[in-house]
Amino acid sequence: QGQLVESGGGLVQPGGSLTLSCAASGFTFSAFTMSWYRQAPGKERELVANIGPAGGVVNYANSVKGRFTISRDNAKNTVYLQMNSLKPEDTAVYLCHTPSRNYWGQGTQVTVSS
Repeated sequence: QGQLVESGGGLVQPGGSLTLSCAASGFTFSAFTMSWYRQAPGKERELVANIGPAGGVVNYANSVKGRFTISRDNAKNTVYLQMNSLKPEDTAVYLCHTPSRNYWGQGTQVTVSS
């Protein structure tokens, strides 16, 4: 059974930056597409970005395009989400996901506030 553990969340001012990490174990990480989702209170879970197994194919939600960058290090079994120019509306729990196996992490809170 695969396991995903997110880290790197926190409180940041508008315009600031954060980098989230998701460490994977228990499955062949390099063979699978990985995704970041987020869920704000009272809202549906939203796909933020995904990245193909080799890292060459990436997709972003329109709301984060140009501000967020997804990347992965298959040698470290880790996927990252670099978040720049953060806005209050980016406040949410950010979750790591392996779509084809439906593995979910526990999430990490990101709060953007002055």
